[in-house]
Amino acid sequence: MSVPGPQPTPVVFAVNVLVRAVALGESPFRSWPSPPPVSGNPDADCLGVINDAAEFGLWVSPHILSNTGRVLRDVVGMPEAEVDDYLAIVLEVAQASGGGLLDPPQAASDCADWEDNRILDLALAVGAFMIVSGDADLTTMSPWRGRPIIEPARFAELVDASRRARRRRR
Repeated sequence: MSVPGPQPTPVVFAVNVLVRAVALGESPFRSWPSPPPVSGNPDADCLGVINDAAEFGLWVSPHILSNTGRVLRDVVGMPEAEVDDYLAIVLEVAQASGGGLLDPPQAASDCADWEDNRILDLALAVGAFMIVSGDADLTTMSPWRGRPIIEPARFAELVDASRRARRRRR
């Protein structure tokens, strides 16, 4: 009988994190930095944390993925095929991290922005420890129902500090 290892801590990234991870300069599209933060792009560093599959399991929803794709296509101007490849990679990284894809019921109405409530729905459904977002509509709600909502740079900094402290204790 095998003993299960530690379970990843559920985390949700807002659409803006997923968009900026690939749309901003210094963004490594197919291999996020490890160990983060190392890229100069805190959003890409957040995906690097998830790509490591060490502490956090990323959860995404069809709503988050479709909005990420819409923004990348319509606002950033990324070609459709590249958007599709990126979304497939995000989903693959989420699943490999111990998170995954879930279409949660609509339960949150705490934020004035309907789109942001869909982020909150997912966090609620998966029991997310925290939400990572660069959207002031969300970050000003922190903590939301006991969950911190933090900026991407802060998330990457906290994970880096935690990893350094663990290495020193060894």
